[in-house]
Amino acid sequence: MHDRRIDGEAVVFGNQGALFMNAMTWFDHSTASIWSQPWGLAIEGELKGTRLRQLPMNLVEWGGWKVDHPDTLVLNVPGLRLGNFGQRFREDFVIGIALGDHARSYPYPILAEEVVVNDAVGPFPIVLHTNPESSNVQVFVRRAQGRVLTFVPDGTQMRDRETGSLWDPIRGLAVEGPLRGQGLQRVSGNSSTDWSWRDFYPQSTEYQGRAARN
Repeated sequence: MHDRRIDGEAVVFGNQGALFMNAMTWFDHSTASIWSQPWGLAIEGELKGTRLRQLPMNLVEWGGWKVDHPDTLVLNVPGLRLGNFGQRFREDFVIGIALGDHARSYPYPILAEEVVVNDAVGPFPIVLHTNPESSNVQVFVRRAQGRVLTFVPDGTQMRDRETGSLWDPIRGLAVEGPLRGQGLQRVSGNSSTDWSWRDFYPQSTEYQGRAARN
């Protein structure tokens, strides 16, 4: 998901109908430039080289989303029947994170097993929190008040070892302790197959889990 504003102006996009490296392409209605969806980058046309700002998002089952957001409202589109497409949740995907020139992928089965992962993408310290019940993965920069924090699971929430503060992993907000009211910067990630992520980010490394590091 990307912010579709270019130089402050909202641009209308459409499905270009072709694939680039086996992934969706868009066209913009203003210049008919062609865009790569995973990169959010114009690859042909007048705007070639322009990149959209990626926005944080989550790709989860509807039932899982309701676990974390029980008051969610749904747009009712006439003729569209939600939940009747015959698709089932699969765990063979990665969460891919690209920050600057650095990229790293995280296999979902490892994230679901470990729940809280403290790691780094290049020089950026990050934490990933996974709710195995909802399959929802949240990613944040694990830094607050100028210090890098280390998190551990605490029920459905997480706690930092440095101050003992309790954090809401959905909002990235400290709800108890010395850091109460402090927030973590959210990080954008992509849900992808491992091979597709490597196609677009060949320099990417892959997280192997805590056991592999010990």
